[in-house]
Amino acid sequence: MNINLPRSITKLIYATILFLISLIVGTGGYVVLENYTLIDALYMAVITFATVGYTEVNALSVNGKIFTLIYIIFNLGIFAYTVSVLSTFLFEGELGRVFKNYISNREVNKLKDHVIVCGFGRNGAMACEELHKAEKEFVIIEKDTSVIETVPQDKKYSFVSGNATLDEILLEAGLERASTVITALPSDADNVFITLTAKEINPRINVIAKASETNSEKKLYRAGASHVVMPDRLGGIHMANLITKPYVIEFLELLNGVGDAKLELEEVSYAKLKNEFHNKTIKELDIRNKSGVTILAFKDDLEGFIFNPQSDKKIEKGDVLIILGTKKNLHNFNNHFIKN
Repeated sequence: MNINLPRSITKLIYATILFLISLIVGTGGYVVLENYTLIDALYMAVITFATVGYTEVNALSVNGKIFTLIYIIFNLGIFAYTVSVLSTFLFEGELGRVFKNYISNREVNKLKDHVIVCGFGRNGAMACEELHKAEKEFVIIEKDTSVIETVPQDKKYSFVSGNATLDEILLEAGLERASTVITALPSDADNVFITLTAKEINPRINVIAKASETNSEKKLYRAGASHVVMPDRLGGIHMANLITKPYVIEFLELLNGVGDAKLELEEVSYAKLKNEFHNKTIKELDIRNKSGVTILAFKDDLEGFIFNPQSDKKIEKGDVLIILGTKKNLHNFNNHFIKN
């Protein structure tokens, strides 16, 4: 199994190995050349390595002096490298970042049916913001550590640092346990590759992919993507609709949180409803009068989506309600109809 360690940890391991090798060589040299005891030889090796200039255990022989000169020159680079690595950990916050990554990885290992977001650019960041608001568990894969460091501490996002096109990084993010992958990398080719890899490792996973080019859309669907989003095309359509359908767009912006009278869409499954509301008609539930929300659509396995359903439509196992209302309306709905 490949182990992908942070670069800083790798440097610390290298520095530690070099330091130990140096001590072993120095200790062995003083034992052989000067007949020092193990403790005396180790003492000489340490003070020589550190160039602190403490008193020698005994006067050195000619061979001992030559060995010491070579040993000091040999250790100058090792000592500088070791000090550099340690100062990075102690004074530049690297130790805190490593500890944070360790905690984050532990949290990721506990996740199940979560969302993996590949790329924390503009689209990836917006997706994470919405997932965070909806209290949906997710983990972000981002290879640029400087981008990770810009995320405010209070958001407590879980990150896996690495290239999302690599199998081991996707597995580290819990691909085998995840429910959905959102791949929002700048390169369409990378998004196609991640889609293929994700579907190969976890055939049941839902993949939502970003595309910049029109011809990439078909490739992503062929690769196994469930949905393909083209932000540039959506942006162009939105700008045109601001002219041709201004009031429709104004209404849609209310759904996106623009304006004072913010509206929210929610989906409510049959399983979430309290038992006393199971197998009841929309009329019997009287949702509008009791909570203020409006039922926009209804989904069942037989008819699919039904917009503006009739009041005699019965809510049965597997059905889903799409409701619309203000935050206050939705709060009233949850208190009255949803299981605790």
